[in-house]
Amino acid sequence: MAKKVQTKSTEEILWDSANKLRGSVEPSEYKHVVLSLIFLKFANDKFVRRQEQLIADGKEAFLDNAVFYQAENVFYLPEESRWTYIIENAKQEDITLKVDSALKTIERNNKSLEGALPDNYFSRLGLDQSKFSALLDTINNIDTLKDESQDIVGRVYEYFLSKFAIAEGKGKGEFYTPKSIVNLIAEMIEPYKGKIYDPSCGSGGMFVQSLKFIDKHQGSKKDISIYGQELTNTTFKLAKMNLAIRGISANMGSKAADTFGDDQHKELKADYIMANPPFNLKDWRAENELTDDPRWAGYEVPPKSNANYAWILNMISKLSQNGVAGFILANGALSGGGEEYKIRKQIIENDLVEAIAILPQGMFYSTNISVTLWILNRNKNERTVEVNDGVKNYRNRQGEVLFMDLRQRGEPFEKKFIQFSESEIENIASSYHTWQQKVTENPYENMAEYSYSASLDEIRKKDYSLVPSKYIEFVNRDENVDFDTQMQVLQSELKELFQHEAQLKTEVIDVFKTLGYEL
Repeated sequence: MAKKVQTKSTEEILWDSANKLRGSVEPSEYKHVVLSLIFLKFANDKFVRRQEQLIADGKEAFLDNAVFYQAENVFYLPEESRWTYIIENAKQEDITLKVDSALKTIERNNKSLEGALPDNYFSRLGLDQSKFSALLDTINNIDTLKDESQDIVGRVYEYFLSKFAIAEGKGKGEFYTPKSIVNLIAEMIEPYKGKIYDPSCGSGGMFVQSLKFIDKHQGSKKDISIYGQELTNTTFKLAKMNLAIRGISANMGSKAADTFGDDQHKELKADYIMANPPFNLKDWRAENELTDDPRWAGYEVPPKSNANYAWILNMISKLSQNGVAGFILANGALSGGGEEYKIRKQIIENDLVEAIAILPQGMFYSTNISVTLWILNRNKNERTVEVNDGVKNYRNRQGEVLFMDLRQRGEPFEKKFIQFSESEIENIASSYHTWQQKVTENPYENMAEYSYSASLDEIRKKDYSLVPSKYIEFVNRDENVDFDTQMQVLQSELKELFQHEAQLKTEVIDVFKTLGYEL
């Protein structure tokens, strides 16, 4: 049998190296270790390239002048914060202190990084020195500028954030929204120009993907302003670092803070909102707190037992006159009684709901429940909007809501998860825009088991329920069957099969390794 050598991607090599930190450091911690080091290497590679440009231009006298770096969107690095210095000292016992010092020095010398980098983080973790040095060696072999069109560092960030979310398991990893869901939101609400807001921005993935949407459609990043808020301090720093590494400036508020208790953007009116707030957040306010908050003006006060409608009303309050919001919520927000019913009824009567799309199970790493994409629109009137490749004519869709059932869509990802392919995202967004714009050629038509355009009167007759299956036609399908529960059972059985398969694979690999083969 011939020995087979597999070529691993940069992301996989890094992940394998990072996994060696397991034991002394939890995945929830070592994501900050790895991503901070990748940031340090990337910042250094750009710094060195800028140095070479200054030398080539005969400007050696300005090599230590920070202005000549920052003017080209390059972070200035004092000598003790450069990657070469880190590698030279990688085997020293105080290497973690040196890394902490390097990050602190970079932040002090670059105002745009204020509050973005870990503070005295590495030296507090008690990292195994040999494993940490091995990780430094691995990162040292990455040329972060080798192919800028491929955005190597950005790819590594996305890969690691998703892997960390998977590794952290159920009940954790809320900071990461799967990329295909973010891409779908961007393609549907089309954030071309204006202000983008995310009230629970996590690691900043919504912003990154929205700017990728702009690049894809030949737009300009200069036409977009970004506003975000994040509660957890470490994730707040991660978001700022994630954006800084791509040269994206954003207003994240003055600190990590609770969106409800300490709103960092009280006066904001956003043109686009993209969000994945925590599902079914309980006890988000005390019994008598925030009862007269201006964000609920005209509506019932959201119940303290569940924050779903508090998120919705927060976003509605932030929408500009023509603002559009695309966000994810647990399916429970589509129906139910009490204060939530009263708020939902008023939102529907105010004609703010434009589309509701139920997503497949298994798309999120932290939960396997099926969730819903909501699209709210402040202006469903006929209007013309200028976009990068011409104009789009939006027809009058007042008093109508598009319902979509996407539960049968998607493809396998990482064996036990589901994601939308690029072609599926384009098809779903195309269906929505065809309905939204009332095109005359190949116009929108209701499709069994996929979509239905419901009038406000129909929604009233359904007692203001926004559950798509109450409106979409199903053929030869018993709607009294709980398909979601059946799907959970099947997924559990598949998970057991995959685990058995993985165990067998490990045993086979061990046999071949004892025979001296590299797999």
